[in-house]
Amino acid sequence: MTRRLSALSFDALETALVAGFACLCVWAYVSMDRIPLELEPLRARYGSDRYSENGEEWIIRDFFKDRRDGFFVDVGANHYKNFSNTYYLESRLGWSGIAVEPQREFEEDYRKFRPRTRFFAFFAADKSGENASIYVLDRQRLVASGTRDFAEKWGKDSREVVVPAITLDDLLAQLRVERIDLLSIDVELSEPKVLAGFDVGVYRPSLVCIEAHPETRQGILDFFAERGYVVVGKYLRADTRNLYFKPLH
Repeated sequence: MTRRLSALSFDALETALVAGFACLCVWAYVSMDRIPLELEPLRARYGSDRYSENGEEWIIRDFFKDRRDGFFVDVGANHYKNFSNTYYLESRLGWSGIAVEPQREFEEDYRKFRPRTRFFAFFAADKSGENASIYVLDRQRLVASGTRDFAEKWGKDSREVVVPAITLDDLLAQLRVERIDLLSIDVELSEPKVLAGFDVGVYRPSLVCIEAHPETRQGILDFFAERGYVVVGKYLRADTRNLYFKPLH
């Protein structure tokens, strides 16, 4: 059984930090010239270049201390390299993993340039065996959302694409995955649906990096608190777009 803990599972410091900084989350792309001061030590340690959109790559490398040969699951993986949270892990540290991305046109480049990553063109959801609608922008392929209103914040030319849906539990069971070191989720407001189809207690990822929009942030916090995970507090101010979770024990 999954061990359920109340929100009080967060230690006092992390709870205070979450409450304090959740309201400060500003949804804007962060340029290299305006990264948070809290990221400066990581940039100095790992170099200014990165493949992730913001500081995610540095934070993930810091958490794992550049450990080699890990295993990731990247949900909402998008382009094989640009804005990728996992490209560095594979190309430089020998990690392998799974990319789940409903935009099938990215698959060919994964086959060419990400030989240690298995690509699956699915919408990760709370139910398998159904179709899901996503809304994409041809001029901004970074945005693909199950919510039209969200997609059209970035452009009014969104188009609907119907794709097959699957739960993470079903996909991982089919692939006989037994462990996950990093779970990265970036699916533009559909994070709760992904979590509803994932038994975190079975796979027990060492680190979860999950985008947490204001509309979904509290639900994400509750989900992980109830399942024995805590926020990695030292990254809260360094990255206000994502939350990072680790097992309490």
